[in-house]
Amino acid sequence: MARIIRVLCVLVLAGLAAFYFVTAPKSVEAELFRDLQSNADNGALVFHAAGCASCHAAPKAEAVDHPILTGGQTFPSDFGTFVAPNISPDPTHGIGGWTLIEFANAIQKGVSPDGAHYYPAFPYTAYAHMTPQDVADLKAFMDRLPASDTPSQPHQVGFPFNIRRTLGGWKFLFASDDWVVTSVDTPELDRGRYLVEALAHCGECHTPRNALGGLQKNAWLTGAFLPGEGKVPGIAPSELDWSVEDLAYYLETGFTPDFDSAGGAMTHVVENMARLPETDRAAIAAYIKALP
Repeated sequence: MARIIRVLCVLVLAGLAAFYFVTAPKSVEAELFRDLQSNADNGALVFHAAGCASCHAAPKAEAVDHPILTGGQTFPSDFGTFVAPNISPDPTHGIGGWTLIEFANAIQKGVSPDGAHYYPAFPYTAYAHMTPQDVADLKAFMDRLPASDTPSQPHQVGFPFNIRRTLGGWKFLFASDDWVVTSVDTPELDRGRYLVEALAHCGECHTPRNALGGLQKNAWLTGAFLPGEGKVPGIAPSELDWSVEDLAYYLETGFTPDFDSAGGAMTHVVENMARLPETDRAAIAAYIKALP
């Protein structure tokens, strides 16, 4: 009997050690960010492509070149309601006191400066594909935005989803450094993949999720259902037969080939895409049309 108890104790300790290792917050490679010279002008393009203001500007705020990232917008889900935080340069209530590495850990690893996991309502699994240079440029641009002293509001998430440490297990299951489209054969498709899968994180809304909230990448961009938004249409070729020119024009203007217009959250996406170079919109369209 004593031997059985000892074996059980060993198994429990081993399980706790494995849980601790798997769920521990991870960090970016600091060496990748060393000696980077940031470019705030490129950071502005990264900012708009990533749609930062769409979620972090105050509710119903109008689109402007230099928004105030006060936060406060709410995003309902099956796991609770998430509230966008203040990410303005305010040193107390925003992220003005963050170093570049702390900023990179937040947007690429989903880890706060104090080592807590962020919820994947923040699309860090997509931003993980960003280049270190774009991360540095994005921070340089955001550091120049107006500050807001509005405190961030807590998420409305109950047990057991309010146990942050378990999010390390979610990342272990669903966060990956792999691209969905593993090979591209032209610079335009490479740029399109970077914009769709990383910066613009299109899959976060247009791809269905499993019961744990992980993206079903075998159904990439085939449509989904979002609480608060309803049915989000598929944009893969199997779901949408628009031409490359139709897609690029829609991203610039919000008008469809059927003389309809973008609505809901997509209006913010179009506002962001319209600020990008024409070549970027064409690259996004080419990538989507090249999907199997």
